[in-house]
Amino acid sequence: MKQEPIRRAAHPTGSGGKSPPTRDGEDVKRVVIPGGTGQVGAILRRALEAAGHDVVVLSRRPGGPGEVAWDGRTTGPWVEEIDGSDVVINLAGRSVSCRYTEANLRAMMDSRVDSARVVGEAIAGAQRPPRVWLQMSTATIYAHRFDAANDEAQGLIGGAEDGVPDYWAYSVEIAKRWEQTQEAAATPYTRKVALRAAMVMSPDPGGVFSVLSRMARLGLGGPVGGGRQYVSWIHERDFVRAVEFLVEREDIDGPVNLAAPTPLPQREFMRELRTAWRVPVGLPATKVMAELGAFALRSDTELLLKSRRVTPGRLLDAGFTFEQPEWGAAAAELTARSRA
Repeated sequence: MKQEPIRRAAHPTGSGGKSPPTRDGEDVKRVVIPGGTGQVGAILRRALEAAGHDVVVLSRRPGGPGEVAWDGRTTGPWVEEIDGSDVVINLAGRSVSCRYTEANLRAMMDSRVDSARVVGEAIAGAQRPPRVWLQMSTATIYAHRFDAANDEAQGLIGGAEDGVPDYWAYSVEIAKRWEQTQEAAATPYTRKVALRAAMVMSPDPGGVFSVLSRMARLGLGGPVGGGRQYVSWIHERDFVRAVEFLVEREDIDGPVNLAAPTPLPQREFMRELRTAWRVPVGLPATKVMAELGAFALRSDTELLLKSRRVTPGRLLDAGFTFEQPEWGAAAAELTARSRA
């Protein structure tokens, strides 16, 4: 069936972006997702298209319908997709699933800062800029801590902390620069939100849930380095619902934590996951063993050992409710879908 054209209202002169488009009286948006070919992008695209929205993905290697080429560093023909759009959700950035070598850390920094900068330039130059720009950030921006949770108001931003590797501070600096680049963009008609996201849990192959589940099923899902470090997470459905919520809430801007309200120690996190998979035992791993395992997986121990105790203060204060607030129930639901 041929898609009806989207009717758009004229752009207002005040801040906050233009009125939402409609199709046959319904609220239908044109959404542009730079860097939307990864797992999180696939989750969002699936949900947004299922809801009837018009989604365009900007990719360095476009290969399908609705995908447009960009390089993540310079403006080009792709800026026409942003001009006249309603929502931009920038997910671009080199994957953190790699060894944290100097070259890889620099690539992580450059890919995030460059993409945020060029998206800001495209929005600033648009005749009809989007009304909201959601910029991916990360819960890693917060300090490695066990004593209290980090929300947006009281959370401690990380840095050169005692007892942690120096490169962990560089990871925090990447997150800070990422957010600062968005904040500095001259986009007065576009509301800006930084998504400090925890690990998004989905049964899609290759994602973090898939990797952790494989470890659990092999009997390797025990405590790592003692297991006291906190794990923050969010179910894929709640991630999508939070994004939709933030698109509509014109009174919210700045950093927002996207994490379930119940982070828990890694020891308990993996115990719940093993329970969902009906695996009774998980072998523990020392820090040295974790380093060897991370090397074999071409990953890094920060992903396993940093304590990310993050809570969604602003979402909860704004009235957002989670469908999956508890990890045990979420793990059971995700596991059931994985089996299916």
